Parts: sequence; C-alpha cells; structure tokens
Amino acid sequence: MNLLNDFSPGLFVMQAVILLILIVLMRKFAWKPILDSLNDREDGIQNALDAAENAKKELQNLQADNERILNEARAERDGMLKEARELKTSMIATAKEEAQAEADKVIKQAQEAIKAEKKAAVADLKNQVAGISVEIAEKVVKNELADKNKQLELVSSLLKDVTLN
Repeated sequence: MNLLNDFSPGLFVMQAVILLILIVLMRKFAWKPILDSLNDREDGIQNALDAAENAKKELQNLQADNERILNEARAERDGMLKEARELKTSMIATAKEEAQAEADKVIKQAQEAIKAEKKAAVADLKNQVAGISVEIAEKVVKNELADKNKQLELVSSLLKDVTLN
C-alpha cells in the first residue's frame, strides 16, 4: 500500500517518456546494427554452408573423375599388355617358322650335296673298277695268249660259243 501512496503521475509519465526515448534510441542506434550484424552473420554462415556443399560436390566430381581416369588407365594398360602378348606370340611364331624353313633348306642342301658326292663317288668307283678290270683283262689275255697252243684253244672255244644263223 505504501507503493500506491508514493505513486506520482508526473514521475510516471516522465519515466515512460524516457523509456520510449530509450527504446527509439536503442532501435535506431543499437537494434538495427545488431540485426544487421546478425543478418550478415547468418548470410556468412549460409555462404559457408553453400561453399562447403559446393566443395563436397566438387570433391565427389573429382573422385568420380579420378575413378574414371583410373579405369581408363587400367583399360589402356590391359590393352597394351594384351597387344604386347600378341606381338610376342606373333614374333615367336614367325621366328619358329623362319627357323624351320631355314632348317629345311639346310637339310635339303645337305641331302643334295650327299647325293652329288654319292654320284661322284660311284662314278669314280666305276672308273677305278673299269680301269682295274681292263688291267686284269690285259694281264689275263697276255698270259693266255703268250703260248701259241693256248691261242688256238681260245679261238676254237670262242668259235664253239658262236653259232651261225
């Protein structure tokens, strides 16, 4: 009750006016800058979140690109290895074919050389046998014809062998 007795309408109005002035001043000088700084901070946070989201998307894109590039590199490596294997197989096959052809050629030449040597040896042997035969025949004939009786016997035996038509 004591409070109502001490109430002064002039003081009340004065305090209300001061309160309104303080509210207007606070709104003009403090409230607006505080709201602006809060808005700026909110915008900064939103921009940071957007930048983080963009960075995350870029990172995912880079990872996808890296994976794609890695897969392409693996495929290219596999292709090169396959091509190298095929080239190796082809080179080995070609070398084998060339070696076989060269071996066949050398064998054929050796066989031909052996045949030629054999023919030459046979011809030489025939010549030697013919020469020896002639020498033996000369000696036999010489011995046979040395005596006159033997000559007559030979002529008569040859005449017996010969028949007249």
